[in-house]
Amino acid sequence: MDRNFTGVRARGNSIVLDFTFRGARCRETLRTKPTLSALKEAARMRSAALHAIAMGNFEYENHFPNSPNAIKYSTNKGNLITISAALKQWMKISRRNLELSTIRGYESVIYHHLIPSFGHLTLTELTTAHISEWIQQLDISNKRINNILSPLRLTYKDNFNNGTINKNLLERVPVLSVKQKEPKPLKPSEMKKVLQQLSGQAHNLIQFAFWTGLRTSELIGLRWEDIDFENNRFYVRVAIVNGNEKAPKTTSGSRTVRLNDHSLASLQSQLTFTENNLRVFNDPKTNTPWSDHKKSDGMIRKRIWMPALEKACVDYRKPYITRHTFASMMLSNGENPMWVAHQMGHKDWGMIRKVYGKWIPDEINELY
Repeated sequence: MDRNFTGVRARGNSIVLDFTFRGARCRETLRTKPTLSALKEAARMRSAALHAIAMGNFEYENHFPNSPNAIKYSTNKGNLITISAALKQWMKISRRNLELSTIRGYESVIYHHLIPSFGHLTLTELTTAHISEWIQQLDISNKRINNILSPLRLTYKDNFNNGTINKNLLERVPVLSVKQKEPKPLKPSEMKKVLQQLSGQAHNLIQFAFWTGLRTSELIGLRWEDIDFENNRFYVRVAIVNGNEKAPKTTSGSRTVRLNDHSLASLQSQLTFTENNLRVFNDPKTNTPWSDHKKSDGMIRKRIWMPALEKACVDYRKPYITRHTFASMMLSNGENPMWVAHQMGHKDWGMIRKVYGKWIPDEINELY
């Protein structure tokens, strides 16, 4: 029945078209019963494709939009790839190079924000107007919006670099400005009042945080094997993030921190509680290691930090202020800003100068 249709044949309950494009043999399957009329229509489709190929204006997606070859041979693949598919493919490829906490963060914004808002559009259909309208509907901070858009920016960048799209629309979407809040570190007198409200492991934890400037994830990940009492120093080698032990995400994050009299005293006191444990600091309520940086930060804030500030009649700040307090104290005492940056895990002192510049003595500031 199909012998009169060159390049068209029946195969089971479908029809196969056979032709050559760019020197390669192409086969396209039509999921339709091979009746005589269907075979005639298939022959017409093949003839139209061959004519377009001969005229040099054949666009695969116009003739066979559902074919895998449509993307393979498209001159603008971005017309055919949805943002949903592109985000999922980027995430699949990028997973091996990302920390677990980063993967979880990206997947959350991809599936809860980006795909519901833009996933139905193709890479070339998205416009700056789409993004602007989406931003106007949000009641979240600029920083959060920037974080949500991050995987979308990276997806467009990769698709532009590999030739899938001809232009990177996200380059025209500015990163929203984020106002840097000036830290309000505790004064030495306030710090003393707060510590006077604490005892035992809670006191050791907060005092150590004040005098080392560690992040919460680093503080709860600290191990006794990382303490060098002989040389008055310790090593930041691991952090606890989302319940997992990981290395600091930057080279500068892995560092050696000096023990001063106050931080050393905290460790010596803590020995009586956890000397035989892996971790230095335990949750005082359960006497077990802190398990997660976000949950731990919340428990430290509610159970230890807030009650201590309230009893000490000190204005509330988040527990992270211990890090700011350390920086301001060191700089006010004339410590080299580069040294302070290293102690805090920054790769250079740019952030130190930007955030803590008012605490750097003028005579030191003039040297840099």
